[in-house]
Amino acid sequence: MHRILIAILATAAFATAAAQTLTVWVWDINKPALESTIASFQEMHPGVEVVVEDIGNQNAYDRGLAGCAAGGFDLPDVYLVENGEAQVFWATFPDCFVDLRTLGAEELRDSFPDFKWTELMAGDAMYAIPYDSGPTAMFYRTDLYEEAGIDVDAIETWDDYIAAGQVMNAATDGAVKLGTVAKGADDEWFRMLANQAGCFYFDNDATEVTVAQPGCVQALDTLKNLYDADVLAVGGWSEQIQLFQNSSVASAFFGSWYGGVIQAEAPDQSGQWGVYLTPALEPGGVRASNLGGSALAIPASGDNVELAYDFVVNALADVDNQIVILRDYGLTPSLLTLLDDPFLDEGVPFFGGQPVWGEILGTLGDVPAVAGSPFFQEAREVMIGIVNEYLDGNYDSAQAALDRAAQQISQATGLPIAE
Repeated sequence: MHRILIAILATAAFATAAAQTLTVWVWDINKPALESTIASFQEMHPGVEVVVEDIGNQNAYDRGLAGCAAGGFDLPDVYLVENGEAQVFWATFPDCFVDLRTLGAEELRDSFPDFKWTELMAGDAMYAIPYDSGPTAMFYRTDLYEEAGIDVDAIETWDDYIAAGQVMNAATDGAVKLGTVAKGADDEWFRMLANQAGCFYFDNDATEVTVAQPGCVQALDTLKNLYDADVLAVGGWSEQIQLFQNSSVASAFFGSWYGGVIQAEAPDQSGQWGVYLTPALEPGGVRASNLGGSALAIPASGDNVELAYDFVVNALADVDNQIVILRDYGLTPSLLTLLDDPFLDEGVPFFGGQPVWGEILGTLGDVPAVAGSPFFQEAREVMIGIVNEYLDGNYDSAQAALDRAAQQISQATGLPIAE
């Protein structure tokens, strides 16, 4: 058991905290994943109760903002925050969360990749510890692909994916689509494709709006080609889960953490899923991008700040706990010391014995780097509408749609549009 760091942190003062309770706000698969670390935490702090509450993704964000605006009122001891939204909190409410350097977090700096820290810091302050990462991949139903006669090894580009989707349509008379897009509900496909092309809403310093740059245009054009080819079903978060549960879609394009969602929501489909790399935008192009990833922060208003930090470090900086979270819940770790663990080369039963985690984590070095910004939500809301309108044919070109998006984002944020 790799508990050395925790043993150092667990002082005698905390051992007397038997009557204390820690509350942790999370969503979805993160609840059982973090609950799996409680027993090892309680070895250091006997009698301390930990309550992990699944309050929903959007609700967690909304309640976090409301709590910070109210001076820390009604916030938990440990707060799960998405990397893409983290800068919203640090910029708007710099005093709402503990600067974890005061608790020794500098010791963990080299344990996680730099790209994760980029969005979790403001200046030198470290406001959260990296949890999972979101390197994208295509999760697919091996049985449905095989029945339709689709050779997954032949899918190297998005044009190949479209061709495979047309094969699926023909084989099932359109009853099974190759994937699902959250048209009108989210712009996640656009963000994944744009990241693949090295583009994002803003430049990495969040000083200019870059969403109308060539990489983003290529991304939106690619999404329109997919949509017009009728290879994607339409559905938001809940609908997408229902579609794969009902075997009405044959694949899911998401960050690696979605593997845990599939395992949790469709346990009866164990052995029927596999993974292949994100198709490239052009032959020989990058087959990697990132969507999501999260971190654990500690509200400054909590009564158990040191104890909460011990919980966070035990959950996220302990190899054994991270292996369990990866193996049993499919959440891709950010902990660098785990990358050499032999487990990553083992076949995963749920995914038909394929060593999926080693394959997915192997793409991390190929992911184009983009940084979040305090304006993420404003830009995302604009893009959800623009993408929806463009897919409906309301613009003559992707460039025209993104020029309009850039104007709206600039108006909403006050940032200039990049030339």
